[in-house]
Amino acid sequence: MSERVRVLIADDHPLFRDGMHGLLDSVPDTEVVGEAGTGEEAVRLAAALRPDVILMDLKMPGINGIQATREVLDSNPDIGILVLTMLEDDDSVFAAMRAGAQGYLLKGANQAEILRAIRAVANGEAIFGPGIARRVMRLFSSRPAALPRAFPELTGREVEILALIAQGHGNQEIAERLGISLKTVQNHVSTVFGKLRVADRAQAVIRAREAGLEWWTP
Repeated sequence: MSERVRVLIADDHPLFRDGMHGLLDSVPDTEVVGEAGTGEEAVRLAAALRPDVILMDLKMPGINGIQATREVLDSNPDIGILVLTMLEDDDSVFAAMRAGAQGYLLKGANQAEILRAIRAVANGEAIFGPGIARRVMRLFSSRPAALPRAFPELTGREVEILALIAQGHGNQEIAERLGISLKTVQNHVSTVFGKLRVADRAQAVIRAREAGLEWWTP
């Protein structure tokens, strides 16, 4: 990492980007190297500019911030991703963590918190806002880590999808939550049904809930 933290801002709201750009320009140890208004643009600029840290919103046109995070880190695993969003639900927090984000802050965080988080992520640390950290600790402590082994025949992604089915999510919602196509979800669901030897969604839900997957967050 260079002496100054090189930051790419990825957010679809120009006013927010302008405000964040102004904040980072006001301190000597950060440098804004680019701005992206869509997930696709974030992936493209990450590859071209190789920033130290990306400030990543989750809700953007095209691919969302979760999928953009995955794609960025697939090609550039050394880039730190700091999610900065309005979303604070469990699904969003854990989807960002699964995608590889090192930090998660809400847009209501004050300037000092944001700057501290950027520096921490640039140094390879994981950092979460106070409310998010409490949520992470609570959810990890309340879910048995060994549950996925109830279905050793399934891949990690298949267990993840089975858990979301057990939690009552439809295929389209699963696709949106995981940042993958509806067709991919449908293929995974068919494979899960085949491996579990169940005929339909209802039977899959029964199997999953018997294993406690409706409470599990991958």
